[in-house]
Amino acid sequence: MYHNPVLLQQSIAGLNIRPDGIYVDTTFGGGGHSRAILASLGAAGKLYAFDQDKDAAANTPDDERFTLIGQNFRHLKNFLRLHQVQQADGILADLGVSSHQFDTGERGFSTRFDAPLDMRMSQAQQTDAAAVINTRTERELMQIFRNYGELKNAHKLARAIVTARETEAIQTTGQLVGVLGKYFPDHSKNKFLAMVFQALRIEVNDEISALHEMLMQATELLKPGGRLVVISYHSLEDRPVKNLIKTGNFEGKLEKDFYGNPITPYKSITRKPIVPQ
Repeated sequence: MYHNPVLLQQSIAGLNIRPDGIYVDTTFGGGGHSRAILASLGAAGKLYAFDQDKDAAANTPDDERFTLIGQNFRHLKNFLRLHQVQQADGILADLGVSSHQFDTGERGFSTRFDAPLDMRMSQAQQTDAAAVINTRTERELMQIFRNYGELKNAHKLARAIVTARETEAIQTTGQLVGVLGKYFPDHSKNKFLAMVFQALRIEVNDEISALHEMLMQATELLKPGGRLVVISYHSLEDRPVKNLIKTGNFEGKLEKDFYGNPITPYKSITRKPIVPQ
């Protein structure tokens, strides 16, 4: 197992596991959350896990109650239906990048290594970070950095990339850091470069659209009284989750029925978000 799960006990408690229930870990990774779910299930319980990263298969537990589905969680409903699962008692999502992906230098997720600009969570997909950096227009790059990295100098970063790639294609994380590093103060360079890498990673993997699709399907798949537990790491992930739970949509606009009752599929089980100690 390569992943020490974040908020393990809190997320397992949030699922309120029934021994004979059906549960879904949409982000299997190192399998830490899945193993804890299995430990709480009885002989009749079932756990289905999703992960698009083929490296995750090495962590599959030897347990007949467990099924690993090697797909992006945006295909949640279709692949559960393939396994004759119509509804689930609980669904867990631990968003973002696993520690294994960050620590494997050649995957290109981290500023700590000089590696190919990859950042694909699924090695089966074609578009990598190098393709984004070298083919997108200046305006498209600016929007990526502004929307997904929330970087105020997005236009300068986009211009620097377009200028640099006219001389030589930017193929490695080291090259990208060399091009953009001078636009950030030394005392906070790593923080801002991490935001650049986050923006690229989100674009490469279409993470926000995939999250929206998964959440809508989870709403449809959960049994009445079922639990949805989501661990998020930045506002772009956090906002749609909070809005969906509070209002039933991603825009955060509360709709009411004829009698003035809020139309929401969820009831929040925590008054405010739980954060790690």
